[in-house]
Amino acid sequence: MRFLRDNGLTLAFGTAFLLSLAGQAVAGCAETNTVLKAQKMATLPLADYVLTSDFMVDVTENWQSEFLQFFLFIFGTVWLVQRGSPESKPLDRIGTESDEDQKVGRYATAESPRWASVGGLRQTLFSRSLGLVMGLIFLLSWLAQSVTGLVTYNEEQLRELQEPLSWSTYISSAEFWNRTLQNWQSELLAVASMVVLSVYLRQRGSPESKPVGSAHTATGVEG
Repeated sequence: MRFLRDNGLTLAFGTAFLLSLAGQAVAGCAETNTVLKAQKMATLPLADYVLTSDFMVDVTENWQSEFLQFFLFIFGTVWLVQRGSPESKPLDRIGTESDEDQKVGRYATAESPRWASVGGLRQTLFSRSLGLVMGLIFLLSWLAQSVTGLVTYNEEQLRELQEPLSWSTYISSAEFWNRTLQNWQSELLAVASMVVLSVYLRQRGSPESKPVGSAHTATGVEG
């Protein structure tokens, strides 16, 4: 029970993710089979559908936009601040901050991760590891989206007796960027809304909100 309590946030959202992914697969398979039936073609079992480019492009294009959001927010909040928002650092701490503030090198404590106390490349990488991993996942999911999207697009082209496209041509096409930018703009709007609304609105007990009684101008304060 203590494990469940200590990891409740990860377990709850991880379970919700798996359930929603499974629901997407079932709904997508049903929609695809409706189209196939109308075209007098053989339907797909669920196990086959989840391996299709149709399913994978929908999944990966959502993933890449989410990880782009986190990547930009993580690096952006190093240098950018928003007065009054708990999503921002205090206004006087813009930048990478001092070794003492970050508890690295000779300022590391006994509880600090090992690479925080060493110098050189290891400390540099560890100091930026969260943003780098988010950026890497974004790039990989963007690449997967471009490949699966190309397969899906070329399948439609062949059905219409049109020439298929190369990968380089597809990623410069309006089709690709229309799908991509639809997701990017929604994620960036969500981040901007959270930053601004958290200046004036509260959610009691949430670390994403300031304490209910905090001033609207209080910055970098979490509930």
